[in-house]
Amino acid sequence: MSETAPLLRMEGIVKTFPGVRALDGVTFEVERGEVHALVGENGAGKSTLMKILAGAERADSGTIAVDGKPVTIDGPRAAENLGFGMIYQEFNLVPDLGVVQNILLGHEPTTRGIFLDAPAAECAVTAALTELGIGLPFDRPARRLSVAQQQMTEIAKSLVRKARLIVMDEPTAALTEREIEALFALIRKLKAQGVAFVYISHRLEEVPRIADRITVLRDGRTIATKPAPEMPQDEMIRLMVGRALDTHFPELPAVAPDAPVMLRVHALSASTGPSGIDFEVRAGEVVGLAGLVGAGRTEIVRAIAGADMPSGGEVDVAGKRVVVRGPHSAIEAGIALITEDRKAQGLVLGMTVRENVTLAHLAAYTHRFFVDRAAETKITAREIGELSIRTPSPEQIVRNLSGGNQQKVVLAKWLIGEAKVFLFDEPTRGIDIGAKAEIYGLMVELLRRGAAIVMVSSELPEVLGMSDRILVIRDGRIAAEFSRTEATPDKIISVATGVAA
Repeated sequence: MSETAPLLRMEGIVKTFPGVRALDGVTFEVERGEVHALVGENGAGKSTLMKILAGAERADSGTIAVDGKPVTIDGPRAAENLGFGMIYQEFNLVPDLGVVQNILLGHEPTTRGIFLDAPAAECAVTAALTELGIGLPFDRPARRLSVAQQQMTEIAKSLVRKARLIVMDEPTAALTEREIEALFALIRKLKAQGVAFVYISHRLEEVPRIADRITVLRDGRTIATKPAPEMPQDEMIRLMVGRALDTHFPELPAVAPDAPVMLRVHALSASTGPSGIDFEVRAGEVVGLAGLVGAGRTEIVRAIAGADMPSGGEVDVAGKRVVVRGPHSAIEAGIALITEDRKAQGLVLGMTVRENVTLAHLAAYTHRFFVDRAAETKITAREIGELSIRTPSPEQIVRNLSGGNQQKVVLAKWLIGEAKVFLFDEPTRGIDIGAKAEIYGLMVELLRRGAAIVMVSSELPEVLGMSDRILVIRDGRIAAEFSRTEATPDKIISVATGVAA
């Protein structure tokens, strides 16, 4: 082992997928005890580069050296043996296993080399979670954990494996500010012990808080690597997108005083948590739902859309009562739900872009029991152009697209219908700053067409910048309502945490 060589050096990495050159000679290195941030737009190649490091993909060409010695990473086990821990943007948990089993999977303590030592397993996981400063329920499968709980389970997996280098792909996307601070404290603690981190995030404001160096990728190429203090946020943006973004949030169109009520929710309740929910949204208006993770924001929009069955209450769309028996009845009424978890709930990953875009409206493209593929292709090509979806063709398999482009496919699915009410649940989670601006622009265009928007977001600046009114959710109920002019971060956080009523 060379003490002068970096812990990791990837040089001249090339990777091509059908119709897409994802990486074009990328060079990237990480020193021991360093937090090296990797930033870039969706499709820039960040996740592909890390999948090569994890052994999930093989590079077409290029070299990888660890401690100055060339290595071959031919699979996930080889990466783990080198001391690399991976926390993907899309979680890698076994849905039907619990927290303890997921964290120790493949590393379970045994007695006599055969039998699971359950007390030792629980003790090891408890110690890891204590070091993280969090608590997780041991009595439920991963599929029933919240997004934040699943994220913390992934972090604990790397911790118990004592990785030398941990890759974190959007680790704070579903965390509260308090959880983010706890995560950063843990990173600093492990960093002081010599552990290195590759930190991938689209929340550019948090990168300087934790990173020592920053590397920018664009279109599969390394654009720049600099110490974090030498790369302010506006410079990062310019390097990422090749242009300056003058404004982060667009100006929302004014809501007409006589605008009709497009969505009315009265006394809505569901077994998933919402209780006695009352609010209205007018045509051309955005109502933001703010609150802590687990407060019930997602459960409210899922009950409205029939993704979770409401146990009581009423939903009206454009003055007409909707009998919510499931997603189909909500879609027919003009309600579109853009889900928080696009891969599990918003897309069929093995289908093409065309098939995903038309799936919720297939009857409109079916004649005498046959699907009109030409009509499907035409409408899909239109949405690809309007939303700037980076795909070689409408026939590209969706799982091969970047996260941001997958999100655009979800949006395209609802734009081809006749939706009047759009329920956006974390619309920019895991989306780069350029794609965020495009999605915000799309939301403004929907408002101008007379749509009503309900937006759930864990990013407080997004709630403040993209809402006409803000409802603060706490314990499944509306705890407070603020207009755009009276809302402040302090007021929202105080209500969300229960400090203020």
